[in-house]
Amino acid sequence: QVQLVESGGGLVQPGGSLRLSCAASGFIFSDYPMNWVRRAPGKGIEWIAAITTNGRNTNYAASVKGRFTISRDDAKNTLYLQMNSLKSEDTAVYYCQVGSTKGRGTQVTVSS
Repeated sequence: QVQLVESGGGLVQPGGSLRLSCAASGFIFSDYPMNWVRRAPGKGIEWIAAITTNGRNTNYAASVKGRFTISRDDAKNTLYLQMNSLKSEDTAVYYCQVGSTKGRGTQVTVSS
């Protein structure tokens, strides 16, 4: 059974940083590309970042490009999202996703 458990969210001031983690189990993590998506209050799901197997290629939504970095550690079955220069509009629940499966998410709130 695929399980994805996100962590690392919290309250941060504008301009601050957070690093999200996603612990994966129930599938061969290294065989799958992975994604981060988010849902802001009152809005739909927004895809924000993707990483291929082996981490050779990454891709980002325009809204986060240059500020967020997706990475993976296949030895630890863990996906990461380093978020820098956070803005109030980054406030959302963040989910990691494999195929159509997401975890329960972790809340990120950017506010002064």
